[in-house]
Parts: sequence; C-alpha cells; structure tokens
Amino acid sequence: MSTTSASREDRRPPAWLLGWLRFLVHSNLFISLSAASVVVTTTVLAGLSLEPLPFCIVFAAAMFVYTVNRFTDLEEDRENVPRRAAFVERYGLFWLALGVGLYLGAIAVAVVLELPGAGYLLLPAVVAVSYTLGIKRVFLVKNLFVGLAWAVIPLGVGVYYERLFALEVLFLAAHVGAMITVAAAVFDIKDIEGDREQGIDTLPTAVGPRRTRLAAQAANALVAAVVVAVVSVGVLDARFLVLLAFHGYVGCYIPFASRDRGPLFYGGIVDGEHVFLAALVVVLEWTVW
Repeated sequence: MSTTSASREDRRPPAWLLGWLRFLVHSNLFISLSAASVVVTTTVLAGLSLEPLPFCIVFAAAMFVYTVNRFTDLEEDRENVPRRAAFVERYGLFWLALGVGLYLGAIAVAVVLELPGAGYLLLPAVVAVSYTLGIKRVFLVKNLFVGLAWAVIPLGVGVYYERLFALEVLFLAAHVGAMITVAAAVFDIKDIEGDREQGIDTLPTAVGPRRTRLAAQAANALVAAVVVAVVSVGVLDARFLVLLAFHGYVGCYIPFASRDRGPLFYGGIVDGEHVFLAALVVVLEWTVW
C-alpha cells in the first residue's frame, strides 16, 4: 500500500461509525429527522411555542413516505445506490411496517385529539401514491413535486397553531419548497446512470452534472438574495437572516456533488441541511434572541 493510500485510510472515520451513519441514512431515520427539523425552524422563527406533537407527526409521515419511496425506487437504486438497495431488500419490510404503523398512529392521534387540519394527514399517502404512479418520470416535475411536498410542512405548522396565513409561515413554506427543489436536482446527480437506464429524464441527465451544479448554485444565491430583500424592507424580522447560514451550507456542498459521491454525502450532508438549520435556530433562540 502506498503512503498516500495509507494516509487516506487513516483519515477515514472508524468502520463502526460509518456503519451507524449508513444505518441512519438507509433506514430513513435521518431524512425523517430532517423533515421534522423544518417544524422546529418554522415554530421558532414564527415566534410559536415548541411542542413535541407536530414534530413527531411530521417525523412519522416522512418515515412512511420515504420508506415507500425506497421500494418504488428499488430498480434505480440497484444501479445508483447498491448498498441502500441491499438494505431495503434485507430489512425493507420491517421498516415499511414501522413507517406505516407510525403514520397510521399519527393519524389516529390527530383524530382523537381533534387537531386542526387532521384531514391533511392524508396528504403523505397522496404524495407516495402520486410519486409511484409516474411523477418521478416527468422532467423537472419530480423535483417541483418533492419541493411542494416539503413546503406543506411549514403550512402544517401554521394550521396546527392556527397561524396559517402568518407571513413568517408562508415565507418559510416558499423558502423550504424552493430549496428542497434545488436539493432534489443536486440529488439527481448521483442517479444519472440508473435514471438513464430506467428512462427517467432529470436535469443532470439532460445538461450534465456541471451545469446542474451551476444552476443549483445560481438558484441558491437568488433565494438568499430574496431573504436579504424581505428582511431589508421590514417584511420579516432580522432573525430570518439566519437563513443565510443555511444558504452558506448549501453553497458549500453543491460544488462537491458528483456521481461518485456516496450515500453519506447525499443522505447525510445534503439531507442534513435542515437539521443544521434547526440546530442553529434553537441555539440562537436559547442564547441570543
């Protein structure tokens, strides 16, 4: 083994840590945490009181949707993410049962407690079915659809707290929707080979990884400029400038998105953007604001 190879091996995290990180990504626990983190960010920035119930409901709904998605994307994943496909083939039924159980449990709790907008909990099932029936095969529509699905999370927080039309809630819904659309396009870079084999048109298959990264970075900068503008004219509180840290995070990972990046990059770093933002918002809420 060369000195360079040995040095690289020394810099790699321990095998047990990599194993746990892959487990969190492949089991959808981390992406569900990321979706639930949007609840935290929305609640704090909108000046609402943090409660565990909406966080748990969104976590359960995300677990259901993404576990179903792992089965619908299994053919592409055998080419794009073989380790994740192997995980699904071996343990998928258990996680599917868990996801369905959590989702049905969330619906039951919402109905029993007569939560505002309980009927909207049917939307995750609609999202899962619509994606399965072919939305993922329509050029760019898949990305917009995923962004729209995530934009519902801040709106759901608004419904729960009966503040649906608060400017903070509406802006965060638009912001989350736009940035998840960008992240979805970046995610497609790793899936180029499998998507081409399955006849799925995406931005990276159409224009290539480099132009996709440039488009994603331009969109990231544009949305960041909108954040600055709405705060500058007094539409939103200065606390919303914390979103610029989020855009900095996104801007840092976009240049490294490539076909040879593994699931820990996409499922950990890219999917971790909202975990990062929620953690930062909570820290600032406790120490500065």
